Amino acid sequence: MDTFQPAFSSWLNAPAHQQWLAAEGLRLLAFAKASKLPDGFGNLDELGRLPANARAETMNTARMTHSFAMAHIQGLPGFAELVDHGVQALMGPLRDAEHGGWFATANPAENETGKAAYLHAFVALAASSAVVAQRPGAEALLNEAVRVIDERFWCEEEGAMRESFNRDWREEEAYRGANSNMHATEAFLALADATDDPRWLVRALRIVERVIHGHAAANDYMVVEHFDRDWQPLREYNHDNPADGFRPYGTTPGHGFEWARLLLHLEAARVQIGMLTPGWLAQDAQKLFDQNCRHGWDVDGAPGIVYTLDWDNRAVVRHRLHWVHAEAAAAASALLKRTDEAQYEAWYRRFWEFCDKHFIDRCNGSWHHELDPQNRPSADIWPGKPDLYHAWQAVLIPRLPLAPSMASALARLSDPAPV
Repeated sequence: MDTFQPAFSSWLNAPAHQQWLAAEGLRLLAFAKASKLPDGFGNLDELGRLPANARAETMNTARMTHSFAMAHIQGLPGFAELVDHGVQALMGPLRDAEHGGWFATANPAENETGKAAYLHAFVALAASSAVVAQRPGAEALLNEAVRVIDERFWCEEEGAMRESFNRDWREEEAYRGANSNMHATEAFLALADATDDPRWLVRALRIVERVIHGHAAANDYMVVEHFDRDWQPLREYNHDNPADGFRPYGTTPGHGFEWARLLLHLEAARVQIGMLTPGWLAQDAQKLFDQNCRHGWDVDGAPGIVYTLDWDNRAVVRHRLHWVHAEAAAAASALLKRTDEAQYEAWYRRFWEFCDKHFIDRCNGSWHHELDPQNRPSADIWPGKPDLYHAWQAVLIPRLPLAPSMASALARLSDPAPV
């Protein structure tokens, strides 16, 4: 950020904006503390309470552990114990001690014992951040996460992650997903820093080459989400369940923004350690951002980004989800830092103005996680306020360099090494 000096006035250089981001982060963190359960972290309702039937889930436990680790690294009191709690839960009740890997929930029913790449990517991310935070047990968690990814999920032949297995790893799902590979890319960037091992950046580039430089580029830079085991697109996947929270039908503009940002992080990470880095990473990031703004923003007569589009870029699920807008703002800030182009400043401000007006809940805390097509709070897809991760990262990313990954970048800022 010290070298970001555009020819125009930028919010990224405005002290008041930096203070606003920091204050919003503190507000988000304070709300999320209530998610603690004996076996991990659960999903809060719209008032910030744990429902009577709340269960510890691996996804939220990993995301909370990662988020609280970054708070601790910054020097914010009150989060070390929460990081430790998350690490213990991930090494305890959420882990399959018999067959290895992680369940989706603690004490799962027989039909809930599958092992998903998506969840394992978040476990690796949480472990990486906890290691950077120097918390007890984090190294063991990291080593186990790496072992499972290496032995079960990473496919060297495909250059991507396998999707899911049954409990004993004997049955594999005949599906490949862009979403799980996107979060694997995010995790691999963190693993590269936490382990000082560049093979994770090699793997991340292979994923990006397939999913973005191959399939998305061939689809006018709208991300293709669903594939069969041979990586042939499944364009009608979930046509009858278009609003699925993880595998919706069609294209998802929010993922286009998220991928755009990750491409820039990958480029910066490889350049930072002197790896050969293709120029198309930044070019594809810009095209992803531009196309998803064009097709996702204000496409139905109301401001905001719709959840999904069909293959003709027509809105399918018109709800506005908070994570989509958080990722859009983060991607705009990353492209702004990478290019110094004023268009990204304009988008960055537009996204934050929208979030401030519609998502940030100053009455009951945190953010509304979902809005209906008229931008009113809704709970059709994501009830309650279970997710800290996306909004918290959105207020961190504009304050950090593109590399290293977030936890490592925060550690350097907190304890800068002499040059």
